[in-house]
Amino acid sequence: MTTISASDEADLRAMAANRGRDLRARIGFALFIGAISWFLIGGFVPLIWFAAVTAGQLIDHLLAEPLRAATPAPISRMRRNLFLFSMAANAALYSGLALYLWFQGSPAGKVFAILSMTGSIINNALQMAPTPLGLKPVLGPHIGYLLGAPLVLGLISPGVDLGQMALISCGGAVFVLHAWLAVKRIQETNARMTAALDQAQQANAAKSDFLATISHEIRTPMNAVVAAGSLLRRTELTPDQADHVAMLANASEVLLGLLNDVLDLSRIESGKLEVDPGPFDLVEKLQAATRLWSAKTPAGVTLAFEPGDLPDRVITDPLRFQQIISNLLSNATKFTRRGFIVVRGGCIEADGETAPRLWVEVEDSGSGMDEETAARVFSSFEQGSTGVTRAHGGTGLGLSISRRLAELMGGTLTVRSQLGVGSTFRLEIPLVLAEAAAGAAGAVDRVAEGRAEGAVRVLLAEDHEVNQRIVRLMLEPLGAEVTVAGTGAEAVAMALLAPYDVILMDMQMPVMGGVEASARIRAGDGPNVATPILALTANAMSEHRRQWAEVGVDVFITKPVEMQALIDHVSAAVSTAPRPTDAEQAA
Repeated sequence: MTTISASDEADLRAMAANRGRDLRARIGFALFIGAISWFLIGGFVPLIWFAAVTAGQLIDHLLAEPLRAATPAPISRMRRNLFLFSMAANAALYSGLALYLWFQGSPAGKVFAILSMTGSIINNALQMAPTPLGLKPVLGPHIGYLLGAPLVLGLISPGVDLGQMALISCGGAVFVLHAWLAVKRIQETNARMTAALDQAQQANAAKSDFLATISHEIRTPMNAVVAAGSLLRRTELTPDQADHVAMLANASEVLLGLLNDVLDLSRIESGKLEVDPGPFDLVEKLQAATRLWSAKTPAGVTLAFEPGDLPDRVITDPLRFQQIISNLLSNATKFTRRGFIVVRGGCIEADGETAPRLWVEVEDSGSGMDEETAARVFSSFEQGSTGVTRAHGGTGLGLSISRRLAELMGGTLTVRSQLGVGSTFRLEIPLVLAEAAAGAAGAVDRVAEGRAEGAVRVLLAEDHEVNQRIVRLMLEPLGAEVTVAGTGAEAVAMALLAPYDVILMDMQMPVMGGVEASARIRAGDGPNVATPILALTANAMSEHRRQWAEVGVDVFITKPVEMQALIDHVSAAVSTAPRPTDAEQAA
């Protein structure tokens, strides 16, 4: 079987799809033309013509059906020629009644015939402009009728002036020329649009690469800053030193928040942001957020948490849930100079039509908003007034991102506000209860008591010396024995020699990256084929998560690393992984 070129195949499939969608419209127009023709000339010819057109259109539809298949087979030259012939035959038949009207009808019939043929030329020219392969078979019959009918009439009818008919044909030729120029303009416009789309896609890809690079390059030193602050808090500090560490931590949080806002907005707009549901302690997380933001509220403002009838544990994306609550509390502390901020929550029972829902509100007695401001406060880069950015800082992205995150989680984020009185932001998401966290404390104790059982063995693949030191300072005091590999290749070699309880793997490393190294460890026959591998990386885009998932790495820890988060992930991995045997330990 001889197949056709890729461009011809693309044209054929596009034409088949368009003709499939327009089948009813073509038959409807045929019914209209047949009715007018019957009114003008009467008889059975319009009825016979309509029946023939309908049959031809149905045959054409059946011939094109394989070209519209979801998993189409290659198109042979014979099928292409058959389809094009069907299109040409249907075009000739479609204008056949107009040709009959021209020779048999009254002057009104001749005018209607010309209008019918010119209308068919315009419609088909516009429809086939993006698919040049279909222009000749579809337009050929209509153009032939329009230019030839007057000349033939002038030749075969003694009472008709041939010169006048020739002028009519010339007028038809001018019309065809205009139609051809319109088609060329459409094709040129389509070509420019395609080129612009390609450039936009290339620019978008370059933007994504730039954001990924910037994210990595900023998160790597930020990891050292945030982790150093966390480690300093564990030491004995003077009051002045404690204040300095607090300033360092606050500045780090602000910088990291700005970075996350920009990255999240980019992911949301490109459709790459995904939620990752999991069980967590709801009340504990809200209490932690309240404690964190209590230290940041202005003097004269009280921040309270009223749990109400909140369940202990739920299933949703804990990271995104915390991000929304933090954004709402950040907004409340910015705009509340005195009075109160209250975090409260509860449940909405199912009522037969809607599923149960969890709601959390953040109410403040701040400056509030009028209706116009409240209507646009969730738009990107929007803030209450032009002076807000200078007075309070920020990008104006927090509330916009929070609403989009709520929608991704299957919920809503709304606001009630009154100017000069305060605002209440309400988050509602589907309520999915989680079981009690049995054994969670034991997972943490596993690391803390590692020395009593035999030290928990951790293989750290990380090329940045500061990050190597940070992870060791975080884990070794808890009883972990950390072995460092400076490249992915070194990690693979070490994983073949000795068993480990958990492997922490960076993504971008010299010689061999973390994704490839993880794949080789999983595919090998060493003692760590089933050892939990945790991605510990500054590459935070969703495509990076997919790359890790493809090699069997599901836990993704983004730099800068929060100390407790790292301990929790390592503890959970160690508690679920089989301990190496004594023989493997000795090896």
